[in-house]
Amino acid sequence: MAEAPTFKELFHDCQRSAVHLETRDAYSKTDSAFIDWKAGKSIDPQRWGAWRSIVGESVSRGVAIRRARVVSTPVSEYIRFEYDVTAGLNIAAGEDVRWLSRRDATGITLPGNDFWLFDSSLVYVNHFDGEGEPTEPELTEGPEIVKLCESAFEAVWKQATPHADFEVR
Repeated sequence: MAEAPTFKELFHDCQRSAVHLETRDAYSKTDSAFIDWKAGKSIDPQRWGAWRSIVGESVSRGVAIRRARVVSTPVSEYIRFEYDVTAGLNIAAGEDVRWLSRRDATGITLPGNDFWLFDSSLVYVNHFDGEGEPTEPELTEGPEIVKLCESAFEAVWKQATPHADFEVR
C-alpha cells in the first residue's frame, strides 16, 4: 500500500475546499501543547507554524477551509483545550470553525471516523486508537464515502455555532 500523502501535499493539490469533521471528545493526550495547557503554561500559536503556513497558503489561493466539531457537553478537558487554542491556531490561520453539541446531532447521520474532505472528491479518514492516538490514516475517493462525508459535514455545519458564539460548558 502506498504511503498516504502529507497534509502539505493534500492542501497543495486542493483547489476549492477542505472541510474537517471532528467527533471525538479527546485526542492525543500526550500532545505537548495539551500537557503544557494542563500545567497552566501559555500556549504560543507559533508552535503550530507549519500548520498555519499550510492553511494560510491554501486560503490565499482561494481554498475555503472549514472545521466542525461535534462535542459532548459539558465538554471534556481536551475539548476545553481545543476551544482555548482555536482562535490563535485555526481561525488565525484562516479556517472557519464551528461547534455542535452532540445532543443536537442526534438526527444527523455521521461516519464512524473523523475525516478531511478535499474538493468534495477525496476523503482522508483519520483513525485513532482507544486512547486517542492517531493510527494509520485511510485515503478514499469511493463515491459512497465521499457522499456520506459531504452530507454529514454540511448537516453539522448548518446546525453548528460559530466559534466566537459557542459557549464552552
